[in-house]
Amino acid sequence: MSLAYLNLKPVVAAIALWAGCSVAAWGQGGAVPMPGTGAGEAAAADLTDEAALLGALAGAGDPAEARHLERQLQALWSRSGSASMDLLLKRGREALENGETQAAIEHLTALTDHAPDFAEGWYLRASAYYEAGLVGPALADLGRALTLNPNNYEAIFGLGSILESLDDIDRAEAAYARVLAIHPHNEDAARALERLEPRMRGKSL
Repeated sequence: MSLAYLNLKPVVAAIALWAGCSVAAWGQGGAVPMPGTGAGEAAAADLTDEAALLGALAGAGDPAEARHLERQLQALWSRSGSASMDLLLKRGREALENGETQAAIEHLTALTDHAPDFAEGWYLRASAYYEAGLVGPALADLGRALTLNPNNYEAIFGLGSILESLDDIDRAEAAYARVLAIHPHNEDAARALERLEPRMRGKSL
């Protein structure tokens, strides 16, 4: 599918947002630089403080510590503040995991309709749209998710994957690099950048 047929305005806006918010962080090698974060800090991070968790993730000493922090972040990002909205998210996620894509889209559409400021609903519906082969809606939802939560490295990775599949290599590389700025131990993003390296080298020749 050509980029010409997709509305990338929400995606471009989201990229500009997280890139602009992260210039200083990129220069220091982390998403949210936090004094004193590093190996062994996972247990000390406040489970309700997103900035503390992100800072600890950026400075995680090993993959095991990073995985522990990932679970904490995912739990935090999955809380909408409403039991009924959390239930819709749970049902959407379960439907998606079970391959019930249309049911997942229906649950998550109800969620985004009733909780439009809940980033995780938009991210998960983007995943469902992508599974259904609806690339344009998936990109639009990723743009919305990243506008609401610029640090969702899974949404950024998903964006990079779609952009790579559409041959938008420059922005795909930027997305994968951003994932690693937030989560240096993310193996998927590291492998993706290795995969893109020959193509980026070819462009520079």
